[in-house]
Amino acid sequence: MHTTRTTRRLAPVALALLLAVGLAGCHADASTGAPAPHTPSASHTQHADTYRAPSATTVAALPEAKYDAVIGGLLPSYEPDVPKAADHAWTINADAPLYGDDRKTPVARLAADNFLGEPTVVVPLRFDGDWALVMTPSRQQLPSVAPGGAAAQTAGWVRRDLLRRGAALADHLVIAVGAQTVSIVAASGTTVHEFPAGVGAGSTPTPTGVVGYVQARYLDPAQDQTVHPISLTTLHSSAADEPYGGDDGGLIGVHYESVARGAVSHGCVRLDADAIDAVDALPLGTVVQVVA
Repeated sequence: MHTTRTTRRLAPVALALLLAVGLAGCHADASTGAPAPHTPSASHTQHADTYRAPSATTVAALPEAKYDAVIGGLLPSYEPDVPKAADHAWTINADAPLYGDDRKTPVARLAADNFLGEPTVVVPLRFDGDWALVMTPSRQQLPSVAPGGAAAQTAGWVRRDLLRRGAALADHLVIAVGAQTVSIVAASGTTVHEFPAGVGAGSTPTPTGVVGYVQARYLDPAQDQTVHPISLTTLHSSAADEPYGGDDGGLIGVHYESVARGAVSHGCVRLDADAIDAVDALPLGTVVQVVA
């Protein structure tokens, strides 16, 4: 969020990770087009009859699909109308193996608890028998591999019985970069609130044509965020692998700043106090749609 980076001296590992995300994650992103909608292969329901759960040892050895992970086996796209598809947030009963389209060999795992030590929140896009297609906070590839086209949102298949339904997602966020606004929009399409916002500057633009969700909230005293929590999304930069030298891929946050107008940020979205309080009142899992 700030134009300069700071060094932290925080003993707890979870808090150190939290603040690392808070600093680098609100620094940069680049415009990119939306990936083509994912079209699953036919006859997926056949996997329900042949599924054999991997052992706990196998699951523990899988790469964790968290904010700083790059996992090629994940699916690089999502349903075309995520706000309508995503009607509830869910948490995970136990570490859950994630699968690609074949649903045979796990490629990653979702940890039951996130980097803050809190329940991991996921957002299913749809269900297919015993399976759920969920968005993840990881990347599928790096911008250095596919400049301007690295996936800003990934998805994977998880067993439905490992999920626990949580809060209803009655509203979603629409960030309009050109108009420099953030809107809270009801499922009906009605705009409940619209707020002016600060967005990415020319060399560090906020991405457009992407959809993610609010994965976590926290306060970061290192960035003077002591009253209004940062709403951290699952969206990443496609401008560079690590735009500001951290290890989070330039996650995009929605947060309070005293200057919250114009093209002024490193990719994150800045709001004034009333606006961020309204956004922070929405449940974790709230879908975030960024348009031009």
